[in-house]
Amino acid sequence: MTGSDDLELENKPLYMRILGDLQEQIRTGQYMPEQQLPTEVELAEQYGVSRITSKRALIELEREGLIYRKRGSGSYVKQPEDIHPKGEAGVQSTQPIISMILPYMATSELDYIKGAHDYLDSKGYYLSIHNSNWKKDKEREILTKVPKSGPSGIILYPISTISNIDVIHAVHMNDYPIVTIDQYFDSLPVSSVVSDNFDGGYIAAKRLIELGHERIAYVSSVGVEYRSSVRDRYMGYCKALKEHHIPVDTDIMVTDFYEEAYSSNATAFYRELLTKLMDMDVTALQIEHDHLAVDLLKSCMEMGIQVPEQLSLTGFDDHDVARHVEIPVTSVAQDYYTIGYEAAKIIVHRIEQGDPEHHKIKVPVRWIERQSTGQRLYSIT
Repeated sequence: MTGSDDLELENKPLYMRILGDLQEQIRTGQYMPEQQLPTEVELAEQYGVSRITSKRALIELEREGLIYRKRGSGSYVKQPEDIHPKGEAGVQSTQPIISMILPYMATSELDYIKGAHDYLDSKGYYLSIHNSNWKKDKEREILTKVPKSGPSGIILYPISTISNIDVIHAVHMNDYPIVTIDQYFDSLPVSSVVSDNFDGGYIAAKRLIELGHERIAYVSSVGVEYRSSVRDRYMGYCKALKEHHIPVDTDIMVTDFYEEAYSSNATAFYRELLTKLMDMDVTALQIEHDHLAVDLLKSCMEMGIQVPEQLSLTGFDDHDVARHVEIPVTSVAQDYYTIGYEAAKIIVHRIEQGDPEHHKIKVPVRWIERQSTGQRLYSIT
C-alpha cells in the first residue's frame, strides 16, 4: 500500500474499513454463499470499534445486496444469483431509507438504533445514521440536506427544544415525515416518542421523600427551558414536593452550568457546588443524568462526604456508568429500544397511510434503587 493509500484509509469513516474488508472477503470467496459472517460484537472487538460502527458496516453490506440477515441468528452471504450490483433495478438499494439523526453515539443510542432498525427491517426499510455531535449548525445542515437526498423520513433526537425550530417546522410543513425521540416540541405539531420524564422526576422525588428527605436539590447542567426531558423531570419533582407539603426552594435548584461542567475547572466547580448545598442543609440530590451523578459522587468521595449517609444521590437513564462505580448510583431507567421501535412505526405509518395525525407517545420508565440513596440521618457522628 502506498503512502497516499494510507492517507485515504485514515480519512475514511471506520465503518468503511470494515465494509471494504468484508466486500473483498466475499468477492474472493473467503466467505462462501450461506456462510455466516462475524457478529456485530465480534467485528467490534476485531477492529477495536464500537458496536454502532460494526453494525453500520453490516447494514451497508445488506444495502448493497451482498448479505441477508436472519433475526436472532446473524448475517449470511447471499447466493451468487441473488446478488446484484448496487443501483440495478429491483435490488435492495431501491428500498426506502429512514434517516436517524442523533446528537452523539453511546450505549443508549445503540438501543434507539436497534429498536428502529428491527421495525424498519421487518417492513423492508433501511436505516441510515447521522451524528450532529451536539452541534446546532451540524443538526441544521443534516435536517436541510436529508429531505433533498432520497431518504423517505427522519427520526430526530434533537439537541434541544429551542434550537432549529424553523427548519424542523419547514420540514413538517412540506409534508416530509419526521418524528422526534427523547424530546418533543410544544410549539410544533410534530409527532414524538419520549420517556415519561415527568413520571420519572416524580418517582425519584417521591422516593427520596419517603426516605425522610425534605431538602432535595434539583441539579441539571442545562436549564430546564433547554430540553423538554429536563423540564418534565423538574415538573415531576415539583409535583412530588407539593403533594408532600414541601416548598419548592429555588435556592437549591442548580441548573445551567454546562460550560463549567465540561471545563478544566470542573472539579473545583463541583466541590464549591456541593459545599454550598451542604451548607443549606440539603440531604439529597436529584440529578439530570447518570454521568453528572457519577461526577458528583466522585467529588463527594474526594471531599469526605458520606454517600448515602450524609447525602443521597439519584441519576437518570440507568446507563452502565451508574452501575460500575464504587457506590452504584440509583437511577430511573429509560426504555430506549421501545422508543426507537415506536418512532419507526409512526414514520412507516405516516409514509404508507398518509397519516397526518400528530402522535405523542410516552414510554414508561422504571425506578432502579441502588446504594447511593438511603434513609435520611438526623445526625452524623
